[in-house]
Amino acid sequence: MAQIGGYPVYILKEGTERRTGKSAKEENFSAAIAVAETVKTSLGPKGMNKLLVDSLGDITITNDGKTILDEIEVQHPAGKMVVEIAKTQHDKVGDGTTTSVVIAGELLKKARELDNQDIHQNVIFHGFRKALVKAEQILNDISKAVDIGDIESFKNVARTAMNSKNIAGAQERFAEIATNAIMQVKTQGDKGYLVDFDNIQIIKKAGKSIKDSELIQGLIIDKEVVHSGMPKKVEDAKIVVTDAALEIEKTEITAEVQVKSPIQLQGFIDNEENMLKSMVDKIVAAGANVVFCQKGIDDTVQDYLAKNGILSVRRVKRSDIEKLTRATGAKITNRLEDLDPETLGYAGLVEEKKVGKDHMIFISGCRDPKAVSILVRGGGTNITEEADRCMHDALSAVKALVELPEIIPGGGAAQVEIAKRLREYAGTIGGKEQLAIEVYADALEIIPKVLAENGGLDAVEILADLRAKHDVEGGVVFGLNLFSGQIENMEDATIVEPKAIFLQGLRSATEVANMIVKIDDVIIASKLSKGPKNPGNGDFED
Repeated sequence: MAQIGGYPVYILKEGTERRTGKSAKEENFSAAIAVAETVKTSLGPKGMNKLLVDSLGDITITNDGKTILDEIEVQHPAGKMVVEIAKTQHDKVGDGTTTSVVIAGELLKKARELDNQDIHQNVIFHGFRKALVKAEQILNDISKAVDIGDIESFKNVARTAMNSKNIAGAQERFAEIATNAIMQVKTQGDKGYLVDFDNIQIIKKAGKSIKDSELIQGLIIDKEVVHSGMPKKVEDAKIVVTDAALEIEKTEITAEVQVKSPIQLQGFIDNEENMLKSMVDKIVAAGANVVFCQKGIDDTVQDYLAKNGILSVRRVKRSDIEKLTRATGAKITNRLEDLDPETLGYAGLVEEKKVGKDHMIFISGCRDPKAVSILVRGGGTNITEEADRCMHDALSAVKALVELPEIIPGGGAAQVEIAKRLREYAGTIGGKEQLAIEVYADALEIIPKVLAENGGLDAVEILADLRAKHDVEGGVVFGLNLFSGQIENMEDATIVEPKAIFLQGLRSATEVANMIVKIDDVIIASKLSKGPKNPGNGDFED
């Protein structure tokens, strides 16, 4: 609302709320920081779990940052922006969600302190941007290159990614599965190796132990053999993958055929049976003993396939059909006339197994498959879900390292080193921007502080010891090992992280913090007004 000649002039729609200046900034800071505080206690190997109950009463127990923020359904706009950090981090690199959110929350805390000291928002904004650019340079300096053949380094980052997850005793097995899966499906790109997660199928089934999870050098199809007379196990499998229906489909036009005698009717029946039999003859002639069909398989065709000892599966999902071609080397055929030995795929074993209460088809022993499956098991539904999240983190860590083969020390070591060098850099900038860079450095040290707090240690003492270690030459690798409660060489302790994951988190956290810092006016539109149901009689509804 503005004033002209003492009379009010409404600029915004009636009912619109507007908050400006200090109140707007304080509300945004508080909301965003509150979201970050929600996940802070779940950071690290000693982090706490959250028990989340949705509107239907379903329970989720986890310490995964993205899962927590998804389930709590944040409503405040500034809080939603922090949630977006976790989503972006998850979509880009798959891990490091909690770290990025915690850093964003601490950056906003420090920004609020500067704002309370009447440091202008633009000064904070530009200081944070300069700090990010310098932090990236420092990160490049302290990271170490990893050879693609150094499998142990890839297992190390997978273990580190899983240290905070609730899969006691299974880290080693999960690390091996994740590393082998990524290495199997990686492809050479123009600038290095690339990994497509679509080529890794994860099937989760409650039952047995987490340690019974396994990697299949091939694929798992959540279907069963279509005919009881077919074999349930085929070795040295020659596989047909087709998207053609193995049945006589109805015509698209309506037609009427008049049958005047039983002989004519029998002729139709015999001709149909011959057409169906010819389909099977073409499959047999190609030398196949396994058929995966995207569409239906007629009962008569099933009988003929069973008599020829051919294992068959129908109505396979298109996504699984495509994975089958990458796993077995088969070519998708849409005309059985095109079938020949060159179009067939190969697997050492195709077998129907019972997993929990379901029957599934396992295609294994493929020759250099470019699509693989991981079967994740767990003692119960919640445990299996958490194991699935854990496997995703391990896969994401290995994928990030394959695509950018550089590692940094974990346990807060990288953050303390970057903070130390940023303070040195701030002194060369001068002015009020120096203050923004210094508080940016302070914000990065929230990671070792929270790790220590969650581990029941004295955070002030730990941080002081870490700074002292990093002040000496070669101290860059020293971080907090929460399993021993001591400050140790992170490389010797094999606690290392992919550079790509922390880099993405740092960028996302800084960008969101800067976006919130620059807000000085919040305009909330009025709620939808009730409109007339029938303007003629004055009835109204929502």
